[in-house]
Amino acid sequence: MSGSTSATAKMKKDESFLGKLGGTLVRKKKAKEVSDLHEEGKNAINAPMLPTGTDIHPEDTLLEENAERIMLDPTSRENLKFKDLVKVLIDWINSELEEERIIVKDLEEDCYDGQVLQKLFEKLSGRKLNVAEVTQSEIGQKQKLQTVLEAVNELLRPHGWTIEWSVDSIHSKNLVAIVYLLVALAMHFQAPIRLPEHVSVQVVVVKKREGILQTAVVTKELTSTTEMMLGRFERDAFDTLLDHAPDKLNVVKTSLITFVNKHLNKLNLEVTELESQFSDGVYLVLLMGLLEDYFVPLYNFFLTPESFEQKVHNVAFAFELMQDGGLKKPKARPEDVVNLNLKSTLRVLYNLFTNYKNSE
Repeated sequence: MSGSTSATAKMKKDESFLGKLGGTLVRKKKAKEVSDLHEEGKNAINAPMLPTGTDIHPEDTLLEENAERIMLDPTSRENLKFKDLVKVLIDWINSELEEERIIVKDLEEDCYDGQVLQKLFEKLSGRKLNVAEVTQSEIGQKQKLQTVLEAVNELLRPHGWTIEWSVDSIHSKNLVAIVYLLVALAMHFQAPIRLPEHVSVQVVVVKKREGILQTAVVTKELTSTTEMMLGRFERDAFDTLLDHAPDKLNVVKTSLITFVNKHLNKLNLEVTELESQFSDGVYLVLLMGLLEDYFVPLYNFFLTPESFEQKVHNVAFAFELMQDGGLKKPKARPEDVVNLNLKSTLRVLYNLFTNYKNSE
């Protein structure tokens, strides 16, 4: 009897304990729901302009006062032109760093620590940077980035580039900053690639002001036209002519046609249309031989090029002959001439005209 009473008392005690525990859990659950609701409301107030599908990660909300964080809008990340730009840049880096046995697959994951950017800058500029080869620590990586970016900025800033990247943005894997940097390097060193034109993305800028997160969506232009981007560098007389006297374009074309035919006629060749007749590089190569008074061996170029690559080879070879003749490296790219870009073709020919106009 006493055993039964004791068991009943124990059961009631357990039920009482479970009841209290259950009540505590329910209260905690309700408190969490209220807290979540409060947080959700706060985010709704603080982030009224966020595009649908944009995730603000917890670390993005833990900003210092007046600090800001920039995130790529997911819709822009899937934009076909943007994806194409990223692919072109990755292929270019891998081509440049092939001898280093470096293979880049993801710009954010492979460029943030400074190692790839260091190797790329050294290859393009021919300069060796004084940095540790391998750095695992965050401090070491940021120090390397600091050295690399100082060298890059020193090179690009005089040419009018707006510095859209920083040690922190690159190290935090900000894809927009990384792409800005790579586009600037590609254009400055006249990389043999064609960057997609007019690529813009939307970024979400999160700032903290008086303890409140403020957000805004900003459009960033990553590329404009090839000509405009090349125009950031030193301008030549041809730029000035086109800018201030576009009506004289036909006069310039006529003068250039007269100039090239004066020499090509020696081989019974004649040009009537500058844009298309120089696009395969054959006339450019032959013209350089005539201007410099030597015979260009036929095995050095394609006399009847059929593919885009063969035409690019010819134009690039003509550019080499120009540099051998003491001319500066042309501002235009071989691909632009092959693609019938009139301004690029005129610029190349105008450069020859100014240097050889008195040649017989």
